[in-house]
Amino acid sequence: MQRNVATSFFQRRFFSQQKRTQMLARRVVEPCDVFLNHRCMDTKKTVATLLYDHLRRHGFRPFLDNKNMKPGDKLFDKINRAVMECKIGVAVLSPHYTDSYFCLHELALLLACNKKLIPIFCDVKPSQLRVVNNPKWSHDELRRFRWALDEVKSTVGLTFNSSKGNLSEIVNSASDIIIGSMIELENEERMQIKNLPIPV
Repeated sequence: MQRNVATSFFQRRFFSQQKRTQMLARRVVEPCDVFLNHRCMDTKKTVATLLYDHLRRHGFRPFLDNKNMKPGDKLFDKINRAVMECKIGVAVLSPHYTDSYFCLHELALLLACNKKLIPIFCDVKPSQLRVVNNPKWSHDELRRFRWALDEVKSTVGLTFNSSKGNLSEIVNSASDIIIGSMIELENEERMQIKNLPIPV
């Protein structure tokens, strides 16, 4: 009797551990569908994290560096893969955004990969955004970053003024736009699959 109870306990524990491992493996392997591009010092504790949490609650798999990366990950490999796998990019542009190599690199990559991009201008107007002449950046990088910033400045986006606006409103508005865009993209993919010629 005791042997059966012990065996049953260990089987439950083993299968529970196995199920957790499978869930973790699935989470690691699943590509992100929304890439959140932001400047850490400006928006990580506000718009970016709240938007990440909101999208997760709605069943999406957003990518936010401090939530999806772990010790041992190769920085550029993980970020570049997430950008290439995502369907939609959200650029949370802020006063110090253009000081960051990573922000501009991610933005340029999102646009070069022809991802749908939703800009959120947070405490900054599009006309105020300029790429700084950082001597550490190559001429090609500066050219690529300026091109990406010009593209995003001419894209319709959301605006948010943290001294006057309601944070939950911008997060809800951005989520609604992302969800609507995701539905549009999935419908386009279905139509493309439906219109594929049938091999004879």
